[in-house]
Amino acid sequence: MVGSAIMERRARSLGLEVGRYAPGPRNAITDVTGVRVGHVTIVHDEPSIARTGVTAIWPHAGLPWRDRVYAGTAILNGYGELIGINQVNEWGLLHSPVVITSSLAIGLAYDAAARWIADQDPSQGKVDVFMPVVTECDDSFLNDARSFPLSARDVVAALEGATDGDVAEGCVGAGTGMQCFDFKGGIGTSSRLLPRSDGGYTVGTLVCTNFGARPDLLVTGVPIGREISDLMPQGHAEGSCVVVVATDAPMLPHQLRRLALRSAMGLVRCGSIGANGSGELMLAFSTAQTIPRSSHDSRIRVDALLDGPFWHQPSAFDPLFAAAIEATEEAVLNALVAATTTTGRDGNVLHALPINRTLEILQRFGRQSR
Repeated sequence: MVGSAIMERRARSLGLEVGRYAPGPRNAITDVTGVRVGHVTIVHDEPSIARTGVTAIWPHAGLPWRDRVYAGTAILNGYGELIGINQVNEWGLLHSPVVITSSLAIGLAYDAAARWIADQDPSQGKVDVFMPVVTECDDSFLNDARSFPLSARDVVAALEGATDGDVAEGCVGAGTGMQCFDFKGGIGTSSRLLPRSDGGYTVGTLVCTNFGARPDLLVTGVPIGREISDLMPQGHAEGSCVVVVATDAPMLPHQLRRLALRSAMGLVRCGSIGANGSGELMLAFSTAQTIPRSSHDSRIRVDALLDGPFWHQPSAFDPLFAAAIEATEEAVLNALVAATTTTGRDGNVLHALPINRTLEILQRFGRQSR
């Protein structure tokens, strides 16, 4: 089943606003021009219980293995897998879509993406080898991962179905079987549009949440998790969180590593402790320029923000850092708000965040919704 319905309920629709910068028109990672997102959602009860899916994020409208973009990664806790991290860190380049799926399906997703690229480009495996970037979160609490319900066709459908419009959230794509602070989680996205005085750049994030323990959950700084101690799953299991950050700011790989690291602070604002059993993985890329596979005399000119200005002069990085933190925090809240109660493998249940109770608690703590 291809996830296409856009969830109308979001944090801002409930009056919950995060940070000081305004969101972009869609309040999604696709506010960064050229970025596309595709979901495939797999839900069935026969012949096995499937609550899983795949999400693909394209950095631009062209072929990223031909025209790469600068990228950087950061790891808050490394109990998770990000295939392609060595190459991204070594060259500072992203040259494929970013594919997110279930932990046990990461190999299939890599194989399917590599084969699909080979179908698109005859130089794959001859002139060069284009190794896809694929990452994962564990959805086996709800999904019968041992039945391996994901197929190569599903991965291809996510790659080919990606669009630059609104992004579905909650129980869709790779987020179908995910938890968030012992509530139902999933996919969330948000963006920030910096004012011209701060560069006028756009920063967008997409998260696949599968992290957090209930007592740590914060919603706009309020300890919601300590106030809602019921609606717990039968047994807590740490998971992971993947954060993909896109920006049109002209940033080099080491600068994008710093931006990726700041997105982890958005997770912390929601209550993440970078738990021992949680793979919290961040990747950031810039669409400001593409890097070709070849050039005359192997040289190119690139544009970049100024590193290390005098301390008394304004820095272009600070607004971008704040935007990444804000957008990541709001993306997590959007995942929580959009998700619905889900029953899966062995009758396991993840309850949706109770919205009315959450709003009442926020009001009691003096957080008036806008």
